Amino acid sequence: MKKIIITLILGFSAMLQAQNKVSGTVTNMANQPIKGVSVYAPELHQGTTTDANGNYILTNLPSRSLKLNFVFVGFSNQNKTIEIRQKENTLNIILEETIFEMDEVIVSTAFNKIQSQNVMKVEHATIKELQQKGTATLIEGLATIPGVSQVSTGTSIGKPVIRGLSGNRVLVYSQGVRMENQQFGDEHGLGLNDAGVESVEVIKGPASLLYGSDALGGVLYFNPEKFADANTFKANFSQKLFSNTLGSNSSLGLKTSTENWKFLARGSYNTHSDYRISGGDRVTNTRYNETDFKTGIGYSNSSFSSVLRYNYNNLDLGIPEDGIAEQSKSKNTGFPRQGVFSHLLSLNSVIYLKNSKLDIDLGYIANDRSEFEDSDVAGLRMKLKTFNYDAKYHLPTLGKLESIFGIQGMHQTNTNFGEEYLIPDATTNDFGVFGTANYEWGNNSAVQAGLRFDNRKITSVENGTVGEEGYFKAIDKSFDSFNASLGYKTNLADDFTLRLNLASGFRAPNLAELTSNGVHEGTNRYEIGNSDLKTEQNVQTDLNLEYKNDHFEFFVNGFYNHINNYIYTSPTGTVLENSDVFNYIQSNAKLYGGEVGLHFHPHPLDWLHYETAFETVTAKKQNGDYLPLIPANNWNNTLRGEFKVKEWLEAGFATFNVNTTFNQDNVSGFETKSNGYTLINLGLGGTVKLGKTVFDVNLNGNNLFDKRYIAHLSRLKTDGIPNIGRNIVLGVNFSI
Repeated sequence: MKKIIITLILGFSAMLQAQNKVSGTVTNMANQPIKGVSVYAPELHQGTTTDANGNYILTNLPSRSLKLNFVFVGFSNQNKTIEIRQKENTLNIILEETIFEMDEVIVSTAFNKIQSQNVMKVEHATIKELQQKGTATLIEGLATIPGVSQVSTGTSIGKPVIRGLSGNRVLVYSQGVRMENQQFGDEHGLGLNDAGVESVEVIKGPASLLYGSDALGGVLYFNPEKFADANTFKANFSQKLFSNTLGSNSSLGLKTSTENWKFLARGSYNTHSDYRISGGDRVTNTRYNETDFKTGIGYSNSSFSSVLRYNYNNLDLGIPEDGIAEQSKSKNTGFPRQGVFSHLLSLNSVIYLKNSKLDIDLGYIANDRSEFEDSDVAGLRMKLKTFNYDAKYHLPTLGKLESIFGIQGMHQTNTNFGEEYLIPDATTNDFGVFGTANYEWGNNSAVQAGLRFDNRKITSVENGTVGEEGYFKAIDKSFDSFNASLGYKTNLADDFTLRLNLASGFRAPNLAELTSNGVHEGTNRYEIGNSDLKTEQNVQTDLNLEYKNDHFEFFVNGFYNHINNYIYTSPTGTVLENSDVFNYIQSNAKLYGGEVGLHFHPHPLDWLHYETAFETVTAKKQNGDYLPLIPANNWNNTLRGEFKVKEWLEAGFATFNVNTTFNQDNVSGFETKSNGYTLINLGLGGTVKLGKTVFDVNLNGNNLFDKRYIAHLSRLKTDGIPNIGRNIVLGVNFSI
């Protein structure tokens, strides 16, 4: 027995020694080692940090090309591809100091390039950056990204808008799978909590090539929190307090990793009272409570990497109907209210073959939505269950040509359990197949192209009595679409980049548009669906110009988006159930505009930054009338100072922000014009060191002068209810 045990130990040791590994040293331009550099292999979800001598080591690596990401605050991001062809591999890195934002790896596009190499311009923001702006919710933070805004109902419900398109025209991805939560509804928000989210990527424009139907307007792609470095344990606690809503946001996370196994868990709880407008009144029943739990487990070796994640989200939302009525600081929601339970389970795997690899993403989402009108018995209850699958085969690289072949699909069922019906019981099945390729030449030029075919089949069950409200006839519809994309990137001169993209996208009509027959409380209209609706099909042209040197960065993004068969509601001039009747009809439409901005870092004032960005969208139907729910032009200016105070405050920052929204006079026939406004925001924070205690702190004053205003995309605008007044936010974050 003793000999057997010794033999097993020696054999196990030999197996460990046979594992591929890469090691090296990270230094600065003066050849000095840098401690604490994050070294991360995204495909393996595996990382480490450099020691006091700048050394690092990663083990259990596959025998193929592998991308490594080197990140350290104050230095340029380095993203290197190394060929793992032997057991011992060495990669030494020199990081250069920089004052601009880091060049991040973009996960939402096909080939996972860093942004400077990417053919398509994709906006990237870390959740930490958004939180430092003091916003109360994730969607509020997203709305600070140029080209992104929100349709809001108070502070609790927000729907993302990308360049004027929202609802089912914008896809949301979390944990690598598409979120499905009845997003057709006006009062159905994002359904995600920012706890346990690392960053967000925004594709502004049709992304149907990779994501299929509903990515006609763009994609919000949320990257989940990374696992701990190998052989480490980390704990994190954060707390935010909000003066306006008397709100609290608490989060606790734990994570640990070995060489092969990884585990994390995070729980959070948000609670808010009715929000206060300028002058002191509170908007009745805008209070809400949210419980969120995320966990994940991963395993990786030299043959494959796999991560299983789970997210539970429970939202208790008050729905404002009475405007400014009974004044209360209670956090217990009144009637009417919504209860939304979501379960998201995802499995993301990478299988390494000899000269290629296979990415497989599987997802299951269960969304349970109830609405309570005047009692704890739900009048409306819908359960949406969705299974997603996505498989991409990365073919062997031929020189500088990379190519991917993939299949993607979805099986979805909607079931009603309440007395009220918004949409009928139905089943939706998607299937898509696509191919895309990326070719690089020279040092800075690349072209990317792709082609895709999709089919969506929708079948529903007849319900109700013919001729009465709530009757839904059975439908059996099939929608097909071919889509393509072509992109080109090159450097016109040193530090001057041009990107030009042409892409098509599509969206099949949703159940509400096909089958509606009744009063929609969110819009106070009697809506009648149209089972003869055709697929929306668009073609968008994007032009991006960027110039960047050590002290100056400038960008211009322009787009033109033509949509055939754009679906919208139109009044019939009749009344049913004491509500105006609207039909769903179609017309061609066009949207155009863009964003322009600069980031100036004057020398020798290394601590000072000035950033400015202007965004605009114009949207019209074929007859020249304007489309509804189009955001007003916006000009955002930020002055940021960075500093250090002796040994107790590092990475200190102070920001002064002036955010100007202009008049919105280009409105549809059912909308009213909106006045412009300017909001002043301040921020202060940094990393505090008190002995062995280290924590991040930020203090924000939003709408500092308590400006009274009504946003054009606020759903409370028709009742003349202003948006949130002054809000002081204090946040602390402890890491162990």
